Amino acid sequence: MTMQEFDSNYRYVLVAARRARQLLSGARPTIETTSRKPCKIAMEEIRAGKVRWNDPQPQRSPVEVASRLLDKAMQSGSE
Repeated sequence: MTMQEFDSNYRYVLVAARRARQLLSGARPTIETTSRKPCKIAMEEIRAGKVRWNDPQPQRSPVEVASRLLDKAMQSGSE
């Protein structure tokens, strides 16, 4: 994964920090590296595309859900 695939620098830092914590807890690096620091290894793994992450969908409020359903009903009713 490259930096272009992250929606923000903040998300990149969160993913790298979580992976660094995993490395500190005993996880093995997924790449060959000469680095000994977990943060550096995590960033190298991300750069190499070895770290996967998912972007959770934000929770919609009941008002948003109802509004979308109403919009869909209005669109299908006008056809």
